[in-house]
Amino acid sequence: MRFLAFIGLLAVAFIIAAVVYFFGGFYNVAGSMEDPAAVKWALLHVRTASILRWAADNPPASVNLADSATVQEGAREYLEHGCPTCHGAPGVKWAKFSEGMHPDPPDLKEVAPELTPQQIFWVVKNGINMTGMPSFGAIEVPDQETWSIVAFVKRLPSVTDEDYKAWTAPAAPVPASAR
Repeated sequence: MRFLAFIGLLAVAFIIAAVVYFFGGFYNVAGSMEDPAAVKWALLHVRTASILRWAADNPPASVNLADSATVQEGAREYLEHGCPTCHGAPGVKWAKFSEGMHPDPPDLKEVAPELTPQQIFWVVKNGINMTGMPSFGAIEVPDQETWSIVAFVKRLPSVTDEDYKAWTAPAAPVPASAR
C-alpha cells in the first residue's frame, strides 16, 4: 500500500513539475530552438495517431488517382497553392525560410509511399496544428482539387524534373486569329 502511495505522490509531483515547466515559461518556444526529444516524440505520436484515426475519406467515383490527367492537374494545383515553397518539387528547391520551421516540412518524395491517399487528403484538407501546414479546407479548396493534389503527391517519387516542368508550365496564349 505504501508503494502505491509513493507512486501516486511521484505522479502528482511530476504533473506539478510539468505544469510549472510549460506554463511558467521555462519551455522555450523559439523557432530557433530544437524541441527536446520527449516533446518531438510526443508531437510525432500525437500527430500520427490523430491522422490514423481521422483519415477515412475516399475519393469520389469521379476521381481516378492513377489517371495521368488527374496527376498533372494535381501538379498544377500543388504549384498554385504554394506547396513547393515548403516541400519542394521535382527540380524545385523549397524556400530558404522553410528551413527555420519546426518541425521541418517533410520531403514528400520520401513520405508519400508510406501514406495512404486518405491520410494525404486528410492532412491537406485539415492542415496540422503547430507545424505551418495550412488547412486547404479552411480556404475552401474544393475536394476535387485536393484529391488531384493527392494523386500528384502519391506519384511524386517517380515524377521527373522534366515532367513537373511540363505539367506546371503556363498554358500557351491563344493566338488572336484562333479566337
